[in-house]
Amino acid sequence: MGEQWRLILDEARDGSANMARDEAILQAVARGDQPPTLRLYAWRVPTLSLGYAQPTSDVDFDELNKRGWQLVRRPSGGRAILHADEITYSVALPETHPLAHGSVTESYRRLSTALIAALRLLAPAMLIEADQRHERAAAPNAICFEVPSDYEITAQGKKLIGSAQMRKYGGVLQHGALPLGGDVADICEALTFPDEDSRQRAKLRVRQRATTLSAAAEKPIAWQAAAEALCEGFCQTFALTWQVAASFPEADAAHALTHSRYAADAWTFSR
Repeated sequence: MGEQWRLILDEARDGSANMARDEAILQAVARGDQPPTLRLYAWRVPTLSLGYAQPTSDVDFDELNKRGWQLVRRPSGGRAILHADEITYSVALPETHPLAHGSVTESYRRLSTALIAALRLLAPAMLIEADQRHERAAAPNAICFEVPSDYEITAQGKKLIGSAQMRKYGGVLQHGALPLGGDVADICEALTFPDEDSRQRAKLRVRQRATTLSAAAEKPIAWQAAAEALCEGFCQTFALTWQVAASFPEADAAHALTHSRYAADAWTFSR
């Protein structure tokens, strides 16, 4: 029998609750109260998430409010992501776990093998790679899906999964977005640009450089099918067995984090 991890198949929630649950899980796993945990979830309404250090001046609040989209600041780094028609994964590990050893890039590389395995289950003919290009280091743009980072996943040469990582409390949290459908350029509606021509050019660049799972696979792929493939991809790659969560012991901690941090303006507008 392989290593046992906890599996949480969560319901769609607001952005603040999603980020709070990820951090509460990290705290519990780092303390040793819970085993390594894979959480798969969705978003109740389209939500723009900013990286930990990203300025809120990147956000076009008039457009965000007009569309009824939410805003949240992630505890992890990186650039803005619009979470809409997607499946989101989070992996929480103690820092002593073999998958967490070494640098952020090294742990990205290890975890990317499970993500690639899942995608190959969904679309065996799709050209999938863990991108190792470095040109994103000089890119000043605010959009996560415009440029791949080391070992993030591309399909047919376009970015497909955007991931970010934080190391805190003696643990490692990596979470990432896998768009299932829709227009990857919709994020440009929620960000500031000097003028409308600049916005339209940014949309074109995003569509040239990023894709969705259904577009890359050339067939519709629903949340449940993606979730099953991710579970199987992790299981096969790391020889895991699943402890499917029947309850959420971190509920109180997540509730406190929601109200003290992720739903609070002091956190959201801290940059």
